[in-house]
Amino acid sequence: MSRLYLIAVLLFASLAAFGQKELDVLLKAGEDQYKKGDYVYALSFYERAMEVDSNIVNVLWQYAETLRAYKDYRKAEYYYGKVYEKENTKMFPASILMYGLMQKQNGKYEAALKTFKQAAKKYSKDKKGYLYLKAKKEIESTTWALSNVKFEDHVIIDLLPEEVNTPNSEFGHTIYDNQLYFSSLRGDSVSQNEEVYATTYKTKIYASELRDEKYQKDTLVEIFSFKNLNSGNGAFSLDGKRYYFSICSDESFKYKCKIAVANYNNGTFTDIDTLGDIINEPDANTSMPCIANLDGREVLFFSSDRNKDQRMNIYYSFIKNGNQFGPVLSLDVANTIEDEISPFWDDKKKRLYFSSTWHNGFGGFDVFYCQYEANRFAEPANAGKPTNSPANDNYFFIYRDSSYVSSNRLGVNYSKNPTCCSDIFVMYSPIRYVKTPKETLVDLNKRLPVTLYFHNDWPDPKTTVTTTKIDYIDNYRDYRALLPTYKKEYSNGLTGEKAEEATEDIESFFVEYVDQGVKDLELFRDLMLEELDKGVSLELTIKGFASPLAKTDYNVNLTKRRISSLKNYLANYDGGVFRKYLNGTAPNGAAIRFKEIPFGEYTAQTLVSDNLNDLKNSVYSRAASLERKIEIQSVSIISKDSSNVIDTDLPIRHFGKINGTDKVTAVFRITNVSDGEVNFQKAEIECSCITLEYSKEVLKPGEVCELKVILDPKGKAGNLVQAVQLKTIESNLKEKLVITAEINP
Repeated sequence: MSRLYLIAVLLFASLAAFGQKELDVLLKAGEDQYKKGDYVYALSFYERAMEVDSNIVNVLWQYAETLRAYKDYRKAEYYYGKVYEKENTKMFPASILMYGLMQKQNGKYEAALKTFKQAAKKYSKDKKGYLYLKAKKEIESTTWALSNVKFEDHVIIDLLPEEVNTPNSEFGHTIYDNQLYFSSLRGDSVSQNEEVYATTYKTKIYASELRDEKYQKDTLVEIFSFKNLNSGNGAFSLDGKRYYFSICSDESFKYKCKIAVANYNNGTFTDIDTLGDIINEPDANTSMPCIANLDGREVLFFSSDRNKDQRMNIYYSFIKNGNQFGPVLSLDVANTIEDEISPFWDDKKKRLYFSSTWHNGFGGFDVFYCQYEANRFAEPANAGKPTNSPANDNYFFIYRDSSYVSSNRLGVNYSKNPTCCSDIFVMYSPIRYVKTPKETLVDLNKRLPVTLYFHNDWPDPKTTVTTTKIDYIDNYRDYRALLPTYKKEYSNGLTGEKAEEATEDIESFFVEYVDQGVKDLELFRDLMLEELDKGVSLELTIKGFASPLAKTDYNVNLTKRRISSLKNYLANYDGGVFRKYLNGTAPNGAAIRFKEIPFGEYTAQTLVSDNLNDLKNSVYSRAASLERKIEIQSVSIISKDSSNVIDTDLPIRHFGKINGTDKVTAVFRITNVSDGEVNFQKAEIECSCITLEYSKEVLKPGEVCELKVILDPKGKAGNLVQAVQLKTIESNLKEKLVITAEINP
């Protein structure tokens, strides 16, 4: 071995040892700053470590974790993806989950859904573990986000001015006596790279006077400014004489808060004292006070990690005589295995608002509310957009006709990272804003299609009746109860990973389609009722589908029963609030009309098994399950001067099996049901294979004509479904006729 080679080897080893030592020092420094919560400083060390070696998975992981904590979602997504690509969850099991969460916080819902499905499969061996539970919940949550991202309330959202918001973080709390009280994390000296040079970098309470609808330059509320402690949050008592807020230490670089109270009189705060151990449980983090009036009793809501999992949840205690607190109760309907924070009580609507990372949302913390009625809180509902975004949205509150939310969404003030820090946003409706009928129609159709799924041959199996007494929601509950059967049957004959994939596939179908269909229906239902109550008449077009296990005529009747179950649901909902619109007796003249298209198997996928002996694929498979559905496809507004002028005896004709060389004819009887003369216009026809022949083109009141629809199937093969739209001069409504055939070439 040559001396030169030995020197080269020793030099390389020496450089490698030096590089490893430098890397270890940088990683240790980055970790120390991360634990302190100084993510900007931590990132500077990790970026230098990346310059030494950017291929070490541990370096990439720590860098990604710090980027997430710094709320740089775009970069965090990229580096979590690099980690997962290199180690496939073998070193860092949470890598794929974090990758999906960052995709979601960047608004990439379709990509995130795919990632969460992969994550659920990775974690399926421990179905009680947090990673699996979180992945499954995010499949549900992201499916919800995909369904709701296109829908946004008609409000204006503005960033509060620089008199309040800064490139640092601001969190709004309340407006009282024309003062906006908020907390802000500010340093005395901050660089353009968001590095803090101040020795005391604390959260403190500020106030901005609201004068002539303009915010004045904020001032520090001195009495709440403590040298070595943080202060924040804040809510006034019902009589306005007490102000509850949080005092927090950050020992070991972790916030530990207690709720305190100060007297308030004519703009002056005095006599600060912390609440007793009933509220401030020893060793617990107790913060974010909110005062509410529940049935005439004053209540303190707050967030605390006193539970065994040490996650922040919502609790409450009834107040007596202003300073005596009853037992602390958990708001179980809202609380989850993750965090629930920043409660706010809306006394006008009787709602408790809060933020959570667990319930179905758009990403990060979303704002939710629980409706209070009949001495109980309802299940949480998402407050929707634009209150929520893919970023963190919290500290929601309402003042007069405006609502406020603190968020680190795109659009905030920042120095370096566009989502690093929270600002306060205000939302309000345009002055005297009233939606036009066209806008109403757009809103309703944004919620469509609403797709509802059924078990095979449900409801009322083995019958040919066209109506049912069954309510769709009862049908849904019974269908959902069959999930274990579906998982067992669809995985039958499979073992190991294949069996696990089959059960996951079916379970995700129920979450993404069956459950989501009900959620979509509930949202559409409420919007529809709101318009009906305003006197707007609506026509719903509902289309039916079925899997091909029975003859077409049987399936047509089956889909009619399924549509009937939806009508029953509307008739039974909330004590029958829709009945007057369904039967045409509403005092305001509004009504619901249904246009039914029960197509049966002619719209089913040809790849779905129709073998009665293959129940695994013809009944219990995901493909077959996707075919058994009805869809609310569109909604239109029936204007006051608009009504049906013609009617058809049977709007659907089934030719059955025909040869591709034989022309066939269906005859429809069209009746003039108006009080005046009706003149037919040129019909809308989807296919040149169809021609029409009218026995009459002008009908007097009550007169009937025969319309021949002639199908020339030449060049066609397989299942054919075609529609004809009849139009008249006298009405803007159309009468839809449908023909179906199975063509042998």
